Order: sequence, then C-alpha cells, then structure tokens
Amino acid sequence: MTYLTAAELPLESAGERFRALVEQGGIARLPGAHNGMAALQAKAAGFKGLYLSGAAMTASMGIPDLGIITVDEVAVFIRQIVRAAGLPLLVDGDTGYGEALNVMHMVRTFEDAGAGAVHLEDQLLPKKCGHLNDKKLADARDMAAKVAAAATARRHLYIVARTDAAASEGLDGAVARARLYMEAGADAIFPEALTTAEMFREFAARMPGVPLLANMTEFGRTPFFTASEFEDMGYRMVIWPVSSLRVANKAQEKLYAALARDGSTQAMLAEMQTRAELYRTIGLDQYEALDASIVATVLPK
Repeated sequence: MTYLTAAELPLESAGERFRALVEQGGIARLPGAHNGMAALQAKAAGFKGLYLSGAAMTASMGIPDLGIITVDEVAVFIRQIVRAAGLPLLVDGDTGYGEALNVMHMVRTFEDAGAGAVHLEDQLLPKKCGHLNDKKLADARDMAAKVAAAATARRHLYIVARTDAAASEGLDGAVARARLYMEAGADAIFPEALTTAEMFREFAARMPGVPLLANMTEFGRTPFFTASEFEDMGYRMVIWPVSSLRVANKAQEKLYAALARDGSTQAMLAEMQTRAELYRTIGLDQYEALDASIVATVLPK
C-alpha cells in the first residue's frame, strides 16, 4: 500500500527497526539510495535497510562532498526516501554540522524526518570523502563529546561513530579512537578507508562484541569484498554508498549524448524504464484505488 495509509505504517520507531536489523544476525546490507525512486527499487530487490550518503546527496545537487550542505537540506532527502520505501535508513551525518549543540540539533532533526541511524565522523571541516588524501582529524576527545551529545539528544536513533584515523594514525590510533567513542555512547563503529582484508580482520579482532560497519565504495582505497566476506571478517553492516548514483549518472550521460547527437531519444528506448514500469514502481494504481475508495463521485441531482 501507500505511505498515506496509517494502518500500513510500522508501530516501532525507525531507530528500533534499524537496531533490530543489525542485531538479527548475519550482516545488514545497506545499499545507497540517493532519492525516493532508488529507495523503491532497492526495496523491490529485497533489501531491508538503506543508506543515504553525503557524497551522493551533494553530487545529485551538483556540488562536491565538502560538508557545505545544511541539516535541513539533508532532512529533505531523508523524508523523501523514508516516505517512498519505509525502510530503516542510516544517514551520513558528516561532522555533525558544528559542535555539540549542533550535533544535538542534527539528531533531533534527523529523527523527526524519519531516520533510523546516523554516523558521525572525526574529521575537521572542510571534510573530505574518506578515501581521499590529506584528511584532517578532530581531537579524539572533541569527537567523543559529539558522540555523547548525540546519545543525549536521541530517542531511538542508532549512533555509528566513524573514524578516519587509520590513514594518519594507523590501526592503533583508529582502535583507540573507536574505544573512546564507544565509551561516549556510540552503538557501532565505522572504520573508514581500510585498505586490506588483514586490516579489516585485525580491527574487528581488537573490537570484540562491537557492531562494525564496512564501506564498500567503488574507486576507493578498499579492495572489492562481498557482503559475505565482510561478515566473515567480523562486520555487521556494509554500505555501498554512491553505487546507485554512479549508475544513474552514467545512464543520463549516455542519454544526453544521444539526444545531442541525434536530436531524438529513440536510440535509448531499450535502456529506459517504460511508463508501465515506472507506474508499477511508484504504485500509481494503489494511490488511485485509495483515492477512489475514499472520495466517491456524487452526481448532482
């Protein structure tokens, strides 16, 4: 049914549903969804949770991922994705949009928008994609204060603390930071930009009992691993943050090139979602049936 039908909405909060997804066993597979349509398509493929990437959000807006968008702009994406698919959503919270009070505001805003989880990172602004060079780290105690602020502000939101320390402080530094962040109130840890299977395994071995998130982004520093391989290395969540956007952008690039060349879209028809497929994905018939069941036409006498 549609999101308009209250009877179809879950009784549990998004945070409770995200926590259950992580704790159910196995590895929670969280593909990136950069808009409502991507969310619907991921749900149709059988995924039970989603991820909203800051890089995908900003790229879809035509700007780089440097921490320059606002909490309210992110909330628009959250509402769109949650409304479309109704799945528990992990949101990229970047550096928290400021210090402790800003982090608390972010948590309240994201929860109100429907997010199930958020991750915070220990970079300084202007932050960078975790797989780029010359990242500048915040003091570990300052980051722990942000984690504590997030834990204080939340009702049910699941909090993931991300550390980018492996590149500059080594695995020892990343593990030390991760332990501090867990003490501050994080529910899980996201060690970013690990470069070998051995690093993933060692990090997991040194954080026993802690839910860990792995990032399987393309064209980055992490080699390709499957969800099952990450699970075997000790990870409970895996994200593919920008994959949907990369594929969509490449397809659009081909479309515009064909249209500029031919003055027609006919050469691209075989690669298009048909009208019937579009309507089926967005559930047009369900909305029409709902409308007809509530507002019956009354003819004038």
